[in-house]
Amino acid sequence: MERYPMTPPTHTRLKEELHRLKHVEVPANIQDIEIARAHGDLRENAEYHAAKEHQSHLAGRIAYLEGRVSLAEVIDPSKITMDRVAFGATVTLENLDTEEKVTYQIVGEDESDPSNFKISIKSPLARAMMGKAVDDDFVLKTSAGEKEYAVITIQYK
Repeated sequence: MERYPMTPPTHTRLKEELHRLKHVEVPANIQDIEIARAHGDLRENAEYHAAKEHQSHLAGRIAYLEGRVSLAEVIDPSKITMDRVAFGATVTLENLDTEEKVTYQIVGEDESDPSNFKISIKSPLARAMMGKAVDDDFVLKTSAGEKEYAVITIQYK
């Protein structure tokens, strides 16, 4: 079975969301369905259909979260001491064509946020830099062509 790497804060956030859905959202949804049923004819009852649709969305999200939490591989980047790029690394790269520098943290899929410079371990950029050390160069193939990068710094925090 595939394991899902994630940082401790994300694991906690997913467990809290799962608990909230099971113990707050689902009971409230059950009550909404009961109230809508009391309004009569279910074929033309928009409230009932909306509540049942919400129930379906809740069930899907709960199943997703249960799978993620149960197969989580929780990794604390602050406890990693490596000199190569791996999960949890905060890596500063230099685009060798433009000399532009950018810093990314490699995180799990559930915590990926490119606008905040957190990229998924499964992203093409993260995969291209895995195992690289400071001063290593690598090429990233994109639809716009190839981009060459150099690893400037690697930190685990």
